[in-house]
Amino acid sequence: MAQRFGGQFSPDGSDDPIDDVPAKGAYHKAKVSPVGARSNVMFIPPIILAATSINDGAVGLAVGLVGAGALILGAWLLREGLEAEAAYNERKVARRPGFPRKIAAAVLTGIGAAIAAYSSEPGIVAPMIFGSAAGVLHLGAFGLDPLKDKGMEGIDTFQQDRVARVVDEAEAHLDAMTDAVKRAGDRKVEARVERFQIKVREMIRTVEEDPRDLTAAKKYLGVYLMGAKDAAVKFSDIYARNEDRQARSDFMMLLTDLEESFGKKTETLLLDNNADLAIEIDVLRERLQREGVRL
Repeated sequence: MAQRFGGQFSPDGSDDPIDDVPAKGAYHKAKVSPVGARSNVMFIPPIILAATSINDGAVGLAVGLVGAGALILGAWLLREGLEAEAAYNERKVARRPGFPRKIAAAVLTGIGAAIAAYSSEPGIVAPMIFGSAAGVLHLGAFGLDPLKDKGMEGIDTFQQDRVARVVDEAEAHLDAMTDAVKRAGDRKVEARVERFQIKVREMIRTVEEDPRDLTAAKKYLGVYLMGAKDAAVKFSDIYARNEDRQARSDFMMLLTDLEESFGKKTETLLLDNNADLAIEIDVLRERLQREGVRL
């Protein structure tokens, strides 16, 4: 659906004071999608295999469709694995994926290639050769899944599980906000919500790196974020009906206030972490002095 763009010098330019607030660049903290063209190309072979099996009779068609299904499932798992790997690399503290999607994708790709080879050259040797080659090449092109935890030394796993539940809830609220403001059809509002979400995710990363901050941040990532989501839903319903500029201005000001609050709280959490480090250093120095070690 086409969207109308506006601005200060457009015919329907806005004099809303919130629009005059200088914003960060459009590519500030932008992320490149981990799913690139290479993984999208993996959806082409199953389509070709299914199309070329149509004239091979009932048995040939069934074999071709099974092979195409294995290849499609492998391509889908590959996309999921790349996204999981990107999330793993983005975090300083992360667990390995519970299911090795990229390895499973390589296995399914090998099975699909073996079935495709069998449909044209029945036997055992040729399908094994083509299937093994396809699986190995898949692993060489896309690599393995992360196979070990990262930065988990000294981390309480129970606390980490609590953090994971709160983070999942917060991400669900952020996704709901994104879906809600799209109904309003205002690109500036969408960009403003994205800027607010960057601040929220900075707090999320801080809590993930130190689960002890969860108690202090739980209200922000739960109650306040739920309120922001509800406000986004109500604003979108109102603005989609009559484009109420007062409602738009109030919502933008709310996002500004929330962004400042989340930013200050994140800074407080980081300062508290520094204070904890200073305490640990002082305690260690006192112990060394009692042992007769002079620094």
